[in-house]
Amino acid sequence: MTTHALTTHATQAVTLPGSLDEAVEALAAMPAAVPVAGGTDLMASVNAGLLRPAALVGLGRISEIRGWQYQDGHALLGAGLTLARIGRPDFAALIPALAAAARAAGPPQIRNAGTLGGNIASGAATGDTLPVLAALEATLIIAGPGGARREVPVSHLLAGMEMLAPGELIGFVRVPLLHAPQTFLKATGRTGPGRALASVALVLDPARRGVRCAVGAIAPMPLRPLEAEQWVASLIDWDSERTLVPEALTAFGEYVAAACVPEPAPAPDGTQEQLPPAVLHLRRTVAALARRALGRALS
Repeated sequence: MTTHALTTHATQAVTLPGSLDEAVEALAAMPAAVPVAGGTDLMASVNAGLLRPAALVGLGRISEIRGWQYQDGHALLGAGLTLARIGRPDFAALIPALAAAARAAGPPQIRNAGTLGGNIASGAATGDTLPVLAALEATLIIAGPGGARREVPVSHLLAGMEMLAPGELIGFVRVPLLHAPQTFLKATGRTGPGRALASVALVLDPARRGVRCAVGAIAPMPLRPLEAEQWVASLIDWDSERTLVPEALTAFGEYVAAACVPEPAPAPDGTQEQLPPAVLHLRRTVAALARRALGRALS
């Protein structure tokens, strides 16, 4: 494990560990240190004056978290996988929706540097991989001091139900291999290059006769419209062609949108306040994305 001095606005210690456990040790020894892989979110915060890390633990030399392997019907993805690598055709054959999200994650310089673990750890609402991981019900393998490992559902971390403890790092992401259609769609609107106004990830799970959908970018974490999932799954003939009439697709989109962008509560006098035009537009966008995502998965 090596340490160098880096001069920015202040002198920072930069540690470059060669293994996941060394990185954990470095973080435990320097509680004020910030882990950095691609640095796309970190540097944005630094440049905006929102963060001045006292020390950095660079993760770029840890080869064990930069690949993936098969494990009991799952793909075990290293947290250091870049979005560019995830977007390549061989990975797309494995987890199509995650590859589509990675390809949509911004310009090449962002995809080449940004990592899967960084996308999760930063927890930005517009993180394109997050709704896919939520829909796939992925779990995280967290590395801790002394070689400890624990598993956490990705949805728990994103919702703040479970947090990374001091000295812990996301080491791997375990994703079920469903071998079934899955899609990711997003609308960017006018929010900047590649930044989602809304996104939808949808996966079919024929073994469990289920549909799983997650809506991203419209809330601090991906939203799962569980009742809409259960309703549309009950309409699908899982033993035949798995098709739905257009009216059912439209109704599913509206169901998802109503769950994720609900009407305001009635006033005390019983009157119903109308949604502002911008919120109505967002609701229509979510409905369209959900309808198209399900249509593509069933086609």
